[in-house]
Amino acid sequence: QVPLVESGGRKVQPGGSLTLSCTASERTFSDFANYDMAWFRQAPGQTREFVASINYNSGRLDYTHSVNGRFTISRDNARRTLYLQMNSLEPGDTAVYFCNKEFASTSDVWGQGTQVTVSS
Repeated sequence: QVPLVESGGRKVQPGGSLTLSCTASERTFSDFANYDMAWFRQAPGQTREFVASINYNSGRLDYTHSVNGRFTISRDNARRTLYLQMNSLEPGDTAVYFCNKEFASTSDVWGQGTQVTVSS
């Protein structure tokens, strides 16, 4: 069972919107509701970067400056699912998007990610 499965990415025109989803497996994340979670992204030739985070009870949300006001992170603990609503997309948002625990490192298990391409 894959620990994290990201979905929802596709090609979209500048100014468009997308909602990404990330479902955590019950086996690996049976206590999903106790984890602070985050979205990350990796553009071609770049290192993976933080995008947004949400604490375990959705009481704290944080965003990287470049997406603040355009993206919204949310979660459904009953479904072990994390979401990222992305509006006013820009070509600079083009990347593979991943989810994981907020302070996940390269040694943690990562999913395959979902490709978002913003282009006309």
